[in-house]
Amino acid sequence: MPPLLDVRNLSIQFTQTRVARAPSPANAWDTQPVFTAVRDLSFTIAPGEVLGLVGESGSGKSITSLAIMGLLPPAATVTGDITFQNGDRRAISLLALPPDALRGLRGSRIAMIFQEPMTALNPVMRVGDQIAEAVLAHGKLSTSDAWQRAVEGMRDVAIPDPEQRARSYPHQLSGGMRQRVMIAMAIVNRPQLLIADEPTTALDVTIQAQILELLNELRHKFGLAMLFISHDLAVVSHVAGRVAVMYAGSLVELGSKAEIFNAPAHPYTQGLLRAIPSLATDRAQPLATIEGTVPSIATLPPGCPFEPRCSHRVAACSAQMPALVEIRPGHWARCPVLNP
Repeated sequence: MPPLLDVRNLSIQFTQTRVARAPSPANAWDTQPVFTAVRDLSFTIAPGEVLGLVGESGSGKSITSLAIMGLLPPAATVTGDITFQNGDRRAISLLALPPDALRGLRGSRIAMIFQEPMTALNPVMRVGDQIAEAVLAHGKLSTSDAWQRAVEGMRDVAIPDPEQRARSYPHQLSGGMRQRVMIAMAIVNRPQLLIADEPTTALDVTIQAQILELLNELRHKFGLAMLFISHDLAVVSHVAGRVAVMYAGSLVELGSKAEIFNAPAHPYTQGLLRAIPSLATDRAQPLATIEGTVPSIATLPPGCPFEPRCSHRVAACSAQMPALVEIRPGHWARCPVLNP
């Protein structure tokens, strides 16, 4: 069976412009260097599968999701390909779709839960109207039928008394309730692929567990495939079947959850896992850390972006970007030390 989503050699660059300084003529424009936010990224998602995309802030996770959704700003230059298997089993290139066709696909076949409900929801619209708006955008229904669909969507995400809650404004709901509204808006049109961008950020542990359990139930109920984006490895371990690890815009490791957490291959993944405290951690000792800082996208090295911080680096690491190599069946890593 072909993958539902196939991302191949995706690179995303941004070019920023500014007014040139004197003695250039007034209003002359000077182009700054190109910033590379994502570099040569490839992964697939099968129907019904959950892929966890993890990495530090600024690693390119959210930019990747926006590229899939076609929501990048005009300053972005995208190369590579993103192929999606539509409902009729036709493989379509999302990057080649006309804007109208992509707009019809976005929110119906591919949906997204955005990172922060209070900024994603309209503060002056009732939440039921906002969900109904998503229904009306992709179906020929009356306003009353769309409202009923919105209420049913809120019931699907276990919001109590959905008829009453649908008439509330975002500020009248708790953080957990607002996140459930965002999920209801994403699944109301029964998409094939759901992108969840940090859906449990800023929620307490109890509500976080409830949201994760809800997403798991919805995935089985509606047969959803999911791209679950997070910087929290513990959360990803409870949700994903496979895990992709990003660093400074590059995919450094990809494999099953068991392989990533039990036998990590890339030094960056190993460092992330060592930094997670456990009940066996000696509290008298400082937590393990990864030395150095993440490089700026404006000054990425030509080779492995993790090379300046890696204790296993060799000369080949700084020469050029290492290839992503399958070190075990289904387990890939981008490291010349591991793959001489």
